[in-house]
Amino acid sequence: MTTPAVDTANRHRSELLAMIAVATSRLTAVWQRLTDGQGSLLRRLARLRQRTSKAIRAAVAEFNGVVAAFDRDARSLAERWVATDLPTAYRDGALRALEAARADIRRFSWTTDHQAALTAITAVYWADLIRRITEAVRRAQAFARAAAEAARRPEGVDADALAVEHPLDAVVYANQRRHPVAAWAASAFAAQAATTANRGAVNTGVLDLGVEWFECTDGPECGFVSHEDPDHASGTLRSADEAAAYPIAHPGCIRQWTPRPDLTGRTDIEDGDSA
Repeated sequence: MTTPAVDTANRHRSELLAMIAVATSRLTAVWQRLTDGQGSLLRRLARLRQRTSKAIRAAVAEFNGVVAAFDRDARSLAERWVATDLPTAYRDGALRALEAARADIRRFSWTTDHQAALTAITAVYWADLIRRITEAVRRAQAFARAAAEAARRPEGVDADALAVEHPLDAVVYANQRRHPVAAWAASAFAAQAATTANRGAVNTGVLDLGVEWFECTDGPECGFVSHEDPDHASGTLRSADEAAAYPIAHPGCIRQWTPRPDLTGRTDIEDGDSA
């Protein structure tokens, strides 16, 4: 039998996971249309009997239309995420914290401080998403130029080589490691949503309850700063500053923060003490 606090935490966790799943599915579907467009262009160029400049330009123009649609739709999804979903995550984190602390959930409202905190969070995440989308567009345009150039050569298009050299079904990191779009999107959205929800919880504890200490709930093997950190997080007390500094430890982290107003004013507590 679970307690009301555990039931509340589980409910909020389920709602957060559902939000992440929907965003991941939508962005993956938009990205798939870009990948499908790449395949269509390669097949069209390979089938050209007369590879005239006009025919090549027409094929590339059609693909560029796919790229433009991807850019528009992906940006629209990113805008929805930061304008609607992340504020919901922040608010739900705040309400969960109040419920866990057995405080009146009506104590939360969109004060100037909460709005400023959310704006700072979403600005960073908006920039991260737009950077990935812009990079995908740049790589798609580079692919289109390479495909057109290959089509003009006597030997024609090597579709497999072009697809390998210009992967549009993956996000390429600075170290050139490739991550499938679905995996990257799930990880990015999960980290952003969990961090935002936990910042909502911590900010509410500090701004609305005036607490100094939080109780951390996390996976049994999860460290505090990172998953491998020997300083285990779950079941420990952390100062407001520590909770704000490490809302989560890693992508996919299940960490949650519970305000402890009953500990306010205590001077005999240190970070990492058992709750």
